[in-house]
Amino acid sequence: MTEPSSLPVKRSCPFDPPDEYRALRGISPLAFDVSPGPATGWLVTKLSDVRAVLADARFSHRNDLVALAVPPPFPMDTYTPEPAAPGAFPKMDGADHARYRKLIAKYFTVRRTRELVPAAERIAGELLDAMATRGTEAELVTAYAEPLATRLMCELVGVPEADREELLHHLNVVARMRYSLEELIAAITVVGGTLERLVDAAFENPGDDMLGELARTGELDRPELVNLAWALVGGGFDTTTNMLALGTFALFEHRDQLERLRADPALWPNAVEELLRYLTVSHLGASRAALEDVELGEQVIRAGETVVVALPAANRDPERFPDPDRLDIGRVTQGHVAFGHGVHQCIGQHLARFTMQVGFEALFTRFPALRLAVPQEQVPLRDDMLHYGVHALPVTWSAAAVVSEKQG
Repeated sequence: MTEPSSLPVKRSCPFDPPDEYRALRGISPLAFDVSPGPATGWLVTKLSDVRAVLADARFSHRNDLVALAVPPPFPMDTYTPEPAAPGAFPKMDGADHARYRKLIAKYFTVRRTRELVPAAERIAGELLDAMATRGTEAELVTAYAEPLATRLMCELVGVPEADREELLHHLNVVARMRYSLEELIAAITVVGGTLERLVDAAFENPGDDMLGELARTGELDRPELVNLAWALVGGGFDTTTNMLALGTFALFEHRDQLERLRADPALWPNAVEELLRYLTVSHLGASRAALEDVELGEQVIRAGETVVVALPAANRDPERFPDPDRLDIGRVTQGHVAFGHGVHQCIGQHLARFTMQVGFEALFTRFPALRLAVPQEQVPLRDDMLHYGVHALPVTWSAAAVVSEKQG
């Protein structure tokens, strides 16, 4: 048995998981600086083991049981995790989790999210028009990836335009791995206050958006709907934004794959799946706590121990994906765990897929000569954030090569 190690986070390549994962294929001891249970647990990197843990009800996602693989950047000597607040369903199990998830599942079916494609196309077109009129350079995260993902989610949930910028700013603070306690308290206060105000308005005068419809059901009280909204906007803003920006960066550096897409746009849906597998922006994995002793492979996980499933490593498992470190938009991608697996699998995955398909295809159709405006090594990476990606992506293009919306 090797000594417990910390969770790997640093990358030598912008698109590959940390190098340590190659040597950790299987089940390895992991140290936890802050935990409600044992100070050591387990890191799981093999795809079959990851899927087994995420599908097994003997492994809990409860907030009060799971240890922190990456501790906050301030003293936590008196840390005592509490059960998830009512409505914060991602950190619940069993009937509580199922009840809240069922209430919102209808908004995220394939059929319902496909109906949002015209809205995604409209927003993408407006953002690309604005880029084209401002010259031949842009910072793609703030000009395109972030507003495309956030505007679509805000329109679905019911966040007015006047509240979006401030909400996004403070959610970005919460998404850091490094912040002061004062910064965290300020961000939580603003986000919580904004959502409370929006939920109060939804109960008093419910509209046709998600908050209004959920308020009308009578099945949720105000605190429950506030916490549910937290879960939706907190998860929906960050992940799709980072996939759009990091995916664009990856295609810049894999021009052969981009040329395949130009020659055959029908490949875009599978390309999105391959980018999800290849990049896996949920780079800290997903954590579960064993409710009882569980045998996993040749290892016994003891009750109370936390298991971190390394999603980036699992998606590069050579037993499932031949030549896994190669981006191949034509490969068979079934079985990847970029959205997790089991009952806690990302509820917004279909919306994310459609948003990425629309976003990537619209971007590279309107700007066929789009390229990085700086050397690759100057692109700032988000290895200091809860979700991986790029902090900024400076791009440039030739004005003569821009395709008008009408032509596109």
